[in-house]
Amino acid sequence: MHIGLIGAGMMGHGMAVNLLKHGHALSVIAHRNRAPVDDLVARGATEARDLAAIASADVILLCVTTSKVVAETVAGLKPHLRPGQIILDSGTSAPDATRRLASDLKSLGVAYADIPLTGGPEQAEQGILGVLCGADDQTFARIHPLLSAFATTIKHFGPPGSGHTAKLISNYLVTGMVALVSEAFGAARKAQIDWKALYEVMLNGSGNSGVLRKMVEPALKGDFDGYRFALGNANKDIGYYAELAAKLGCSSHLTDSVAEIFAKAVETGHGGRNVSHLLDPAIDDVT
Repeated sequence: MHIGLIGAGMMGHGMAVNLLKHGHALSVIAHRNRAPVDDLVARGATEARDLAAIASADVILLCVTTSKVVAETVAGLKPHLRPGQIILDSGTSAPDATRRLASDLKSLGVAYADIPLTGGPEQAEQGILGVLCGADDQTFARIHPLLSAFATTIKHFGPPGSGHTAKLISNYLVTGMVALVSEAFGAARKAQIDWKALYEVMLNGSGNSGVLRKMVEPALKGDFDGYRFALGNANKDIGYYAELAAKLGCSSHLTDSVAEIFAKAVETGHGGRNVSHLLDPAIDDVT
C-alpha cells in the first residue's frame, strides 16, 4: 500500500520505519527538521515536493500537533483528493473537530479515521504502539493490517471522534499522574526526604507506574528529559480534555488543578521542555 506521511517527527519517524519494514511504499514531505526525512529516504521512502504529491498516496497519515494544524493540512490536501482514499490522524485532536472533518470528507468519498497512540518514540521505533481508533467498520477493517505494522494493541472504539475521545481520557490520567509525581517529589525535596530512597520504596507499592519510572529514575542522575512528552503538548491535551469534560458534565476541581499546572508551565516559557522537567528545581530560573 502507498502511504503518504505528513509529520516525520519523533513519533512519525518510528511509525514510518516500521511501515517500510512491512513492505509499504512511503512518501514523506519535509517540514522543519530534515534529518528524519533524509533517514527515511535512505531507507527507501520517496520525498514528496508538496501536498499534491503526498495526495497521490492511497492512505495519508497525519502526525501533527493540534486540531488546527490537522484542519489546515486537510484543507491543503482537499483539492487533490480522490474517492477511495483514507486519511488517518494519529495525533491527539479535539473529537468535535475530528467528526466535522470526517463528515466533510465523506462527501468526497474519502474516509477519515482518528488513530491516536499510546506509547512514545521508543515504542514507535520498536513497532509496539497502542492505537485507539475511531472509524466506521469498513474503514477499520481496511486499515487494521496497516496499523499492525507499528502497533501491537489496536482497539476500535466506534465512529470517527471516538478514538480521540478515548485518548483524551487516557491522557487526562497520564497528565494527572505527571502532576502528582512532580508535586510529591517537590514536597519530598522541601522536606529533605532522599529522592532515591523514596523512589526505590515506591517501586514496591501502589505508586509504581510508568510515569513514576520515566520521570524519576533519570532525574536521579540529573536527566530531566526522561519522559519525552512536551509540556506544551500536555497543556494542549488537558485543554481538549477540559472541553470534553465540560460537555459531558464531569468537570471538577481536579481537572482545573491539573490543567493549571501545565498552563502555568507554558505561560512561563517552558512549553518546549519535556514534562519531567517539572521535577527540575531550576525550572523557574530557566527561560
